[in-house]
Amino acid sequence: MLKVQNISGGYSSTPIIHNVSFEVGKGKVLGILGPNGSGKSTLLKIVSGIITPTTGNVFIDGQEMQSYSVKQLAKKMAVLPQLHANTFSNSVRDAVSLGRYPHQTGFFSTWSEQDEQAVQTAMEQTGVTKYEHTFLEFLSGGEQQRVFIAQALAQNSSILLLDEPTNHLDIAHQKQILDMIRKEVVECGLTVVSIFHDINLASLYCDELLLMENGQVKAFGMPHEVILQEQIASVYDARVATYPHPEMPKPQITILPASEQQRKFAHITKEDFIITKDYIQLLADAPLKVVSSAVHNAGMGWYENIINRSISPYYNIEHVKEETLDFLKARNFAPTNTVVMMTAVSTETVALGTFKGHSCEIVVMVTAGVGNGVDVTRTFERNDEAYIGTINTWVIINGKLSDEAFFQAMITATEAKTKALLQEKIQDPHTGTIATGTATDSLLVAATQSGEEMPYAGPITEIGKLIGRGVFETTVQAIQNYKANK
Repeated sequence: MLKVQNISGGYSSTPIIHNVSFEVGKGKVLGILGPNGSGKSTLLKIVSGIITPTTGNVFIDGQEMQSYSVKQLAKKMAVLPQLHANTFSNSVRDAVSLGRYPHQTGFFSTWSEQDEQAVQTAMEQTGVTKYEHTFLEFLSGGEQQRVFIAQALAQNSSILLLDEPTNHLDIAHQKQILDMIRKEVVECGLTVVSIFHDINLASLYCDELLLMENGQVKAFGMPHEVILQEQIASVYDARVATYPHPEMPKPQITILPASEQQRKFAHITKEDFIITKDYIQLLADAPLKVVSSAVHNAGMGWYENIINRSISPYYNIEHVKEETLDFLKARNFAPTNTVVMMTAVSTETVALGTFKGHSCEIVVMVTAGVGNGVDVTRTFERNDEAYIGTINTWVIINGKLSDEAFFQAMITATEAKTKALLQEKIQDPHTGTIATGTATDSLLVAATQSGEEMPYAGPITEIGKLIGRGVFETTVQAIQNYKANK
């Protein structure tokens, strides 16, 4: 559909773009990324024909762009520049109608039902129909941007070139415009080339990305091939981290500050734990990075308040989310800053232990009722209803873990818990075999994220050895406390 072959060029005799090549197929979106001054807008102007390249060619449907007349090219390609200088006042409808000019034999002398439908559809798609008779100067920058996008869509060209189409738009309208463009791409085979300032939006909505640096192509490919942490950091000269989008198989980035020196770090000891008859609480004086299988705020995040609730074995879990929120609000615990687990045993059975290594230290908390132990290798023989778990484990690390180490720590802790059940000869009452846990055990690993990063937490690393020993010994003690309390 669109092929750019070895183009170079710029303004007058100053070269800005150097030997750039790429192709975009029918029904695809290409996003152009790069820092300010990397040549993104100049590249788009050459592709659109506004600037003639000094070398190279642009092909549309296999033909050189120069072979098309102005109107023929306009039927093939619509362009939305970054800025719009309004030299005369237009109503929204008139501005959008200008997109139909390439389809006229005279200046709007052959206005047809097809033209009218194209204008109405474009206004509806961009949400500007209600401004149809309003003049552009009375609209906000974001509203004007949507009008000009409508104008480009009304042109009904097979190729759409956009220079930062979401500029001036709030997040709701960014999503609306990009969802709408993506819909046209999928359903109508529209080909889109767009400059993006927002790397995350580009990753979400584009099939391929072109990363520019100093007028040259630094990388070209699918988002996961272009948005690489080291590559983005190098091109933009900024500290960033990449992570997967929660719903789409697309990478996202987050900006990292230049230094962590201004951030406060917690240091956790056993004295930071509060034990009441209703719950066990760890209240840190700075946020901890947490990964957990909790009932409230599960997954990974930053939290200062961690709760292990003691509830009745007959607790109705059908409305656990709503009931947990009520529990937190009644005690003035911030729901967004609190992780909550539940256990069916008394808080009196809790076991706490501190374990120190040469360069790190951990505190382990375990509540371990084992009356409903299960052998995970034999649960396929059972048909139990869901109920509250009894073995809850916290591993609090005064240190800094990589994401990989967090998950390795969870594996190490689980293995240590299973060994403790073997040590204490806990059985699955249904099978008579050694239990590996209870039906709904929960595990939390938290770290202060201070000091030198520990990349791994397997069983032979220093932190892994602490976790293995700490969880084993603390779980054994919690089981013995539970037996003594029965």
